[in-house]
Amino acid sequence: MRGGTLRNLLVQSIIAHAPGRVELLGNHTDYNEGLVLSAAIDRGVTVHGGPRTDGRISLTSLALEKRVTVPIQDFDKQKDEDWANYALGVVRTFANHGFQMSGFAMEIVSDLPIGAGLSSSAAIEVATATFLRKIFHWDIEPLRLAKLCRQAENEFVGVNCGLLDQVSSVFGKKNSAIYLDCRQETVETIPFPGEVALLITHSGIKHALVGGEYNERRERCFSAAKKMGARALRDVTSGELEGSRDKLTNLEYRRAAHVVGEIERVSQGIEFLRTGNSRGFGELMYASHESSRTNFENSIPELDMLVHIAHDEDAVFGSRLTGGGFGGATVSLIEASQAQRIAEKMEKEYKKQTGNECRTYLCEIDDGAR
Repeated sequence: MRGGTLRNLLVQSIIAHAPGRVELLGNHTDYNEGLVLSAAIDRGVTVHGGPRTDGRISLTSLALEKRVTVPIQDFDKQKDEDWANYALGVVRTFANHGFQMSGFAMEIVSDLPIGAGLSSSAAIEVATATFLRKIFHWDIEPLRLAKLCRQAENEFVGVNCGLLDQVSSVFGKKNSAIYLDCRQETVETIPFPGEVALLITHSGIKHALVGGEYNERRERCFSAAKKMGARALRDVTSGELEGSRDKLTNLEYRRAAHVVGEIERVSQGIEFLRTGNSRGFGELMYASHESSRTNFENSIPELDMLVHIAHDEDAVFGSRLTGGGFGGATVSLIEASQAQRIAEKMEKEYKKQTGNECRTYLCEIDDGAR
């Protein structure tokens, strides 16, 4: 990759970075037009390279030691090198919206743990778009950049994700939570209380939406809203849900109860952040996980064990699964001064209780793409 031939094709060199994100509250609320609180973290995807003079795109994954080279004017989705599709999807989508570009070479490196539900795919997309915006001098608003990156994942990659991941990667702000209204598509940053840190704990079970679980939950949410005469679960309160319980199947009720409760927890969580109430915010995180476990059933025993271990530690304010569930990681809000001790305890107790290894990642809340 660094040989003389390629170096002659590069006319300048650019580095761009986009962070991963952790979902704090608002699990599976995005496609229900709800509210979400997330944070960008100090781990993510960094890309390096520049424009080429031969009209070709060269993408290199340093972790996989793989490269894909295609002509910029005519390329297909990669069947054997699917890691490249997140960047190629950005190229195709932005080109379709009239953004001018020529060939380029780009190396990709990530320090996000794979399969933890920290949105490495969105980080690749946003890093790629940030990189291309710089080298080809695009004039684009941050929210539009995030939306086009989501479109790339929806249409080119083929994953029907919401806007949360890309918005978090673009709008991240140091020591602040990101508040996304998924209906209005508005973004606000809210300062976090001081002296707290985020501990990500990977269960060792790769995050995977398999067997139609994700689609089943979407369908139950949509059918519940329809039976209650609502446009989306965003428009239903807990009281209204209870009053309509006889209209719903048990499964529809439980799926809806999770989403309606999550939207209300986000609204409460914002007030706790604004008043510096870390303990209150943490209790909402515990309630969120319990609802994921019992109502939405997108937790697994390993994630439940991690939350249980965290709950026994007074220096942990709250803990829950983060991301789509079905594996992946938990996020715990902890006293920053106790971070190392808590991380070691989590690893030791998890090994003792399950016989499996977990990995802990102490994260700071960081700025967005740059």
